[in-house]
Amino acid sequence: MTHSISVSIMAVGLSFVFAYAASLVTTTTLVAASESSALDLEAKALLESGWWSDHTNDTSSRCGSGWLGITCDKAGSIIEIDLAEKFQVGDKFSQFNFSCFPNLGNLSLAGTGLGGCIPQEIGALSKLKHLNLSRNSLTGELPLSLATLTQLEMLDISSNKLSGLIPQEFGNLNNLLGLHLNSNNHNGTIPSNIGKLKKLVSLDLAYNKLTGLIPYTLGYLTSLTHLSLGSNHINGSIPPQIAKLRKLSHLSLDNNELIGLIPVAVGDLSDLKTLSLSSNKLEGSIPQEIAMLTKLSFLDLSVNRLSGPIPSSFGALTNLKALFIHSNQIDGVIYSQIEFNNLLEDLDLSNNNISGIIPYELTLLTHLKNLKLSSNKLSGKIPLGIEKLDSLSALDLSQNELIGPIPTQLSDMLEELLLRHNNLNGSIPFQIVNLSLLTTLDLSHNLISGEIPSYLGNLTNLLTLDLSYNNLTGNIPFSLINKPKINLSYNFLNGTIPEALAKYLPPESLMGNKDLHITNADCPLCIPSSPPVGSMNNGKSKKVMEPKTIPLPIVTFLVFLLVGSLLFSLCKFENKQSEAREKKKNKQSEAREKQNGDIFCFWNYDGKIAYEDIIEATEDFDIKYCIGTGGYGSVYKARLPNGKVVALKKLHCFEAKNPAFDKSFKNEVKMLTEIRHKNIVKLHGFCLHKQCMFLIYEYMKRGSLFCVLNNDLVAGQLDWTKRVNVIKSIAHALSYLHNDCTPAIVHRDITTNNVLLNSKWEAFVSDFGSARFLDPASSNQTIVAGTYGYVAPELAYTMVVTKRCDVYSFGVVALETLIGRHPREMLPSLLSLSSQKTMLYEVLDQRLPPPDQVVAHDIVLIAAIAFACLHPKPKSRPTMKYIRNLTKLASLDLSVNSLSGSIPSFLGGLTSLRALNIHSNQLNGTISSEIGYCTLLEQLDLSNNNIYGIIPYELY
Repeated sequence: MTHSISVSIMAVGLSFVFAYAASLVTTTTLVAASESSALDLEAKALLESGWWSDHTNDTSSRCGSGWLGITCDKAGSIIEIDLAEKFQVGDKFSQFNFSCFPNLGNLSLAGTGLGGCIPQEIGALSKLKHLNLSRNSLTGELPLSLATLTQLEMLDISSNKLSGLIPQEFGNLNNLLGLHLNSNNHNGTIPSNIGKLKKLVSLDLAYNKLTGLIPYTLGYLTSLTHLSLGSNHINGSIPPQIAKLRKLSHLSLDNNELIGLIPVAVGDLSDLKTLSLSSNKLEGSIPQEIAMLTKLSFLDLSVNRLSGPIPSSFGALTNLKALFIHSNQIDGVIYSQIEFNNLLEDLDLSNNNISGIIPYELTLLTHLKNLKLSSNKLSGKIPLGIEKLDSLSALDLSQNELIGPIPTQLSDMLEELLLRHNNLNGSIPFQIVNLSLLTTLDLSHNLISGEIPSYLGNLTNLLTLDLSYNNLTGNIPFSLINKPKINLSYNFLNGTIPEALAKYLPPESLMGNKDLHITNADCPLCIPSSPPVGSMNNGKSKKVMEPKTIPLPIVTFLVFLLVGSLLFSLCKFENKQSEAREKKKNKQSEAREKQNGDIFCFWNYDGKIAYEDIIEATEDFDIKYCIGTGGYGSVYKARLPNGKVVALKKLHCFEAKNPAFDKSFKNEVKMLTEIRHKNIVKLHGFCLHKQCMFLIYEYMKRGSLFCVLNNDLVAGQLDWTKRVNVIKSIAHALSYLHNDCTPAIVHRDITTNNVLLNSKWEAFVSDFGSARFLDPASSNQTIVAGTYGYVAPELAYTMVVTKRCDVYSFGVVALETLIGRHPREMLPSLLSLSSQKTMLYEVLDQRLPPPDQVVAHDIVLIAAIAFACLHPKPKSRPTMKYIRNLTKLASLDLSVNSLSGSIPSFLGGLTSLRALNIHSNQLNGTISSEIGYCTLLEQLDLSNNNIYGIIPYELY
């Protein structure tokens, strides 16, 4: 029995083994069949693509040398197709069956003549790591299916004809190391989701039609070494978050519409080798911090609006090979420390306002190939050591104020020598014949004398020779006959012109040389002897004119003309003497009136304005010249005899008899004659008289801020950036009155009606009739002044004037500027802390498009400041000095207090903040993600509070 059981068990066991073996064989067979089927599909897809036209049906050798550009794995499956520059695929791109290549990891079709659109089916290549479709003729938009290739490490579709937006979905390509979409026609903005590509090393979106701002999220790409966004239509300022890209070696933002300052934080990019910010609208000075980029080899800041001197600290850039700062508003001198930039090959400082001499230290740059200093205000002589620059191929010192002779020794490598429009003298040095590579020689508009050297004809490569507007004499050398472009006009050349030369030279190239004659001709060559109007050396003649013979009738006429002029002058002199005596009488009469207290006049406008000019310009203050009414008078627009337009504030006669108005008027005069600030309206002059009292102001073309905000058409032109600047200007003006005047001044009537805008939308505080000096020794009690809706609430129950009254008014004006109307009925709800953040964007002026992310932070910050200014308790309001300096704040410490509520989002607008300490309070809510905008933050302490939630992604 036991034996039979054992046999049964063995039988069952063997049957199981055989069944398993059979199953295994079947499975192996199926897998092998499946693999074989997949390989067959690959082979079939290769044939059907038509890419390899020389292979009709032979796929057996596809993994060998038979099929160009194909690489397979050990199983025979295709993992790479690299046909770059090997042959033309053309319009057969769409014939490729992407779904048949599940193991393809590299597809490179660069320069294979691809046309048409990128097929959506390309998304089937799930294992693709490298895709290169560059240098083709692809059209259409980028397919969204590309965003599904999450294994991609390199995506290069540059140099095509693609258009449309760059998909936000590209932010899903988490493994991407390189994204090159440059040289296409992509439009729209740079997707902010690109900031999610944490592994990205190279990003090139240059040469497209991209618009909008540089997204701050690019600051999250901390592995980035190459960032190129040049040649687009990108605007706004350079975001300070760029400073987070510490591994960056190449930064190119050139040929865009960027504005504002070059961020000081760019000095933190210590690995930077190439920095190109040219052809934008950047302004301000060149940051000294750029000198900290000691690895820099290429620096291009040209074609901007930069001003100030070139920092002398640039001498620390010892690896610099190219420095371009041309076409700016740079002044000062060329820094002598330039000798330490001894690797420089290209230096272009042309088209600026640089003055002083060309420093000798510049001649120590022995690697220099191109030196361009034209269109500046350089003076002195060309330094003698310039012959040491033996690698120099181009030297352009034209349009300066250089003197002295042309250097006798110059680099034998010179191809271009441009010295036009200077005050160089002496003769053309014979050593110039050694410059055998010279193609262009321009010595025009100088004081060069002597004869034209015949050896100039030996310069076989010379294509352009311009010696015009000098003092050259003698004959034209016959050796110049083979030179294509010659200009010898306006010299003192004489003799005969070689006939062969006269045949191909235009008359203009010889004009102004009256003693030149054509060979074998009976009469002089028919060429003009006078320059066209305005062409003579830019209006400055440097030539000594020869005496000319004048016919006798003309001499007689000139004598009669001279005698007549003398008689007329005598009569005019007598009339002036009579007028002077009359004016003296009038002045004595005015002096008597002044002693009697009837008149007091003072003018401060070029010293040339007369009372009669004002009366005439306004037709005795006719109503048609009235452009508005102030608190105690009317404002008139007047065009003075010199063409300048001014604004006149005139106190009406009935108001002049009112002691209160008279006091206010004289108070405004007193205030404005004692204060000077760029954002306070400028007083040009005034007249105080019992019958006529008026002030002369600078005319503001845009009128008052109130009128602009209440005109739908004009309000749309006052965009968010301009509104932010208006509010900042008002803050600066009030801070000046409160803190920089002694004693301090309180305006007492800050309203949108009393803020004026000029043609550039710059803001000026006006109307100082109610202003008061704050006397520390007095209680400053006074009657309530100001305009309803802007007056601080404490003035309803106290007569004490403080600076905090202006602060409250400033808060109202700031909100009114953001909202577009007076915030009367909204103030209670806006002042509720719980609703500020949600309501702000709902109440912003709807006539403007939503602000971009950079300006939005300024708006939130200003709104928060405005809310603080409207605090019912005066002592809880910030000071104007604090408000003015808030955006420049480097450290904020509010720790160990009893602060409650959430962390305000406006802190993100404090982009200069390096230390933020709010620990040991009663703060709750979540950490505001806007703090991520404080990219310079080095210390953040939020401990000992009731904060909850996640740590924002932006803080990493």
